[in-house]
Amino acid sequence: MQPFTVPADLSANIAEHARLLRIADADLCVFPELSLTGLEFEAIAADEGLWLTPDDPRLEPLREACRASAVHAVVGLPLLEGGRRYIGSLVLGPAGETVATYAKRNLHNSEEELFDAGERQVIIEVGGRRLGLAICLDAADPEHSRELAEAGAEVYVLSALFSEGQEGRLLDQVGVAAGHGMWVVLSQYSGKTGGMAAFGGSGVWKPGGAAEVRLGGELSEWAYATITGEAS
Repeated sequence: MQPFTVPADLSANIAEHARLLRIADADLCVFPELSLTGLEFEAIAADEGLWLTPDDPRLEPLREACRASAVHAVVGLPLLEGGRRYIGSLVLGPAGETVATYAKRNLHNSEEELFDAGERQVIIEVGGRRLGLAICLDAADPEHSRELAEAGAEVYVLSALFSEGQEGRLLDQVGVAAGHGMWVVLSQYSGKTGGMAAFGGSGVWKPGGAAEVRLGGELSEWAYATITGEAS
């Protein structure tokens, strides 16, 4: 997914996420890093209301949309969990249930002032496939994808922001994960967030690194792919 994200507007972004989930024809929908707020760190730091717990009632429209479409969703949010603050992914299941949460492990620059680093890898199962979760800079650490592959992940699910001029970095990091024999599903931004301009390019890559499908710079668009046992 490449959703249109309104800076620091939870209500608008939850509504748009729910709209996309309701029209999705897929087992899994993946959204970018901090997709419910954008990478609006100053606003997140200043407004406690932008932080969400996994059971926050404001997320109910997303749960209803997952139930309506019988879809799993990986949603990006400022996550409050266990007394700590994370750049998080919340995984919702087709019954609207919380399947898992994942906290970004590799932080940098201003992120380290506002967020705690996650400490665990997370693998979920969707449609009989084992999916390992990652957020943005996690993919720059080759050990991150290697650990997930060795733990049995078949798909590397990456929620991210790559800004203009980082196409090469995107492809390099996708290539590392794909080189471990995993499919790679990338959801990233198009347009501006947090003062940065992104170029889109979300997509799905086969094990080995060949692109199965990629988006351009469209907003509120999605790339569909069927993940099989094909190696490359």
